[in-house]
Amino acid sequence: MTAKTLEAIKYTRGNLSILNQLVLPHETIFETVLSVQNGHAAIKSMKTRGAPAIAIVAALSLAVEVNTRAENKEFETVDQVVKFLFESLEYLKTSRPTAVNLFDAAGKLWALIQSTAKDAKDPMTVVNAYIDAAEQMLVDDVKDNKNIGKFGAEFIMDNATDKDHISVLTHCNTGSLATAGWGTALGIIRDLHANGKLEHAYCTETRPYNQGSRLTAYELVYEDIPATLICDSMASALLKQNPSVKWFNFYT
Repeated sequence: MTAKTLEAIKYTRGNLSILNQLVLPHETIFETVLSVQNGHAAIKSMKTRGAPAIAIVAALSLAVEVNTRAENKEFETVDQVVKFLFESLEYLKTSRPTAVNLFDAAGKLWALIQSTAKDAKDPMTVVNAYIDAAEQMLVDDVKDNKNIGKFGAEFIMDNATDKDHISVLTHCNTGSLATAGWGTALGIIRDLHANGKLEHAYCTETRPYNQGSRLTAYELVYEDIPATLICDSMASALLKQNPSVKWFNFYT
């Protein structure tokens, strides 16, 4: 079974677009991110949310802008590039001051910028190093998510009593909308479905912001995964009355 996976972050060098989560599930609208200001606004307004996705959108929004500025030959020296990148990373960190992934990514990128700038003679050396690193973060996050999905699904299948009829309850949103792609806990559900082992997925509404009803349910419907949306207070009753639901995961 081949799953069609939601792609909430679409990127090629110099181009970035994100799925606006504020209008989900009623509308599917992708918005172009041309600059650090666009990236900052998307994160602050919660058009993009989920710790991994926040970090990736921040890093890539800066990659897009620095690429555009370099093509327009706005950088004459290495110091100019370094100053722009530093100020941009500091600005992006203010978009979500509580986002650990964002600050971790910014710290790693700044360390790379500093080490590259030490021996760089050409500003493009620093520009390309930054863009390559930001793009690699996107690749690595998707790879990590797919490994979580693969090994998590294998663990559940190895430990399930009825390996062909597995039901899962999931809380909040842990899918493509929260990450660079595929998802963490929801990635496990995707793998179970792709392997033909998932009987049913249940997602809670996740008050007060309704990430489950507005985002997780959207992803499950988008990928034709058999699922039911329940209100938060139904979870205990579901587990008691439906013994087939043996597995549940949470995102906090």
